[in-house]
Amino acid sequence: MLKYNIFNQIFMELKGQKVLVTGADGFIGSHLVERLLEKGAIVRAFVFYNSFNSWGWLDTFPKEILEKIEIVAGDVRDQRFVDDAVKGCDFIFHLAALISIPFSYDAPDSFFDTNTKGTLNILQSARREGVKRILITSTSEVYGTAKYVPMDELHPLQAQSPYSASKISADHIGESFFRSFGVPVVIVRPFNTFGPRQSTRAVIPTIITQILSGVDTMKLGRTDTIRDFNYVKDTVDAYCAIAEKDSTTGEEINIATGIGITIGDTVKKIIEITGSKINVETDDVRLRPDSSEVERLIGSADKLKELTGWTPTFGFEKGIEETIKWYSEAENLKHFKANIYSI
Repeated sequence: MLKYNIFNQIFMELKGQKVLVTGADGFIGSHLVERLLEKGAIVRAFVFYNSFNSWGWLDTFPKEILEKIEIVAGDVRDQRFVDDAVKGCDFIFHLAALISIPFSYDAPDSFFDTNTKGTLNILQSARREGVKRILITSTSEVYGTAKYVPMDELHPLQAQSPYSASKISADHIGESFFRSFGVPVVIVRPFNTFGPRQSTRAVIPTIITQILSGVDTMKLGRTDTIRDFNYVKDTVDAYCAIAEKDSTTGEEINIATGIGITIGDTVKKIIEITGSKINVETDDVRLRPDSSEVERLIGSADKLKELTGWTPTFGFEKGIEETIKWYSEAENLKHFKANIYSI
């Protein structure tokens, strides 16, 4: 959005601040809630309403942790509910979204309703409430296949799926509210985050859970595509670092490592760590349309590091080891259906 300035930075601790986390019931959101609590923030967790009264991954938290969280169940597509959820909050971490690229081919309307209109609702409420900072979660998918690497925030945006189109739209709405109304927006663009609690619609949990299920042959889509993987604890640390620096306002910021690895090499690494023997088979149903496939994503984190001083603590290999360890516990593995292709 703006040319960033690393001088005269203002630091604002999250400790004691009232923060709203949308999508708190999900993979990254639940890890972010934990990290914010560790930093002493007062957390309101916005979870998706359902008739089962499920709070997603928050249901797995110990009672003493849950007691520290204010949980509200609703839908980001409902403006009145969003208004109520935002009231009294100093910061907003907006993560609620539909994120499955394959499902976006089948249900594009749902993606624009949730990802685009939902973001607009959050921005409208943030503007009325006068929040100190709102972090809008984007995705590396908005860049499409890399025209150059590492991909910095000036890389062209390319809508190669309805999902990425919905997120590009949400990013632009966020930018417009910053420029038009002075809403303190930051567009946060994580590259491929992985770790405990991630759905098997993502490739690393798909690989791990198939290995742990004991099948002879693992089914995957393309294995020659390249991704920049970030361990979830590094990702949420970056979110907090971005929120605490005033100089990030009005910026688009990647969370990345600058290191690319093919899906095939990722499979080999996980097989090596687990000591398993398994064949890999291409499953046509898991393939994206040719023009929709993103061939390589390798991000630059230079801007993030200059603005916040963030560096990853875990990295890829340690993160993979931690992730395998988590999925290897029967209590955790029972939440997943390794034998079903999740879109």
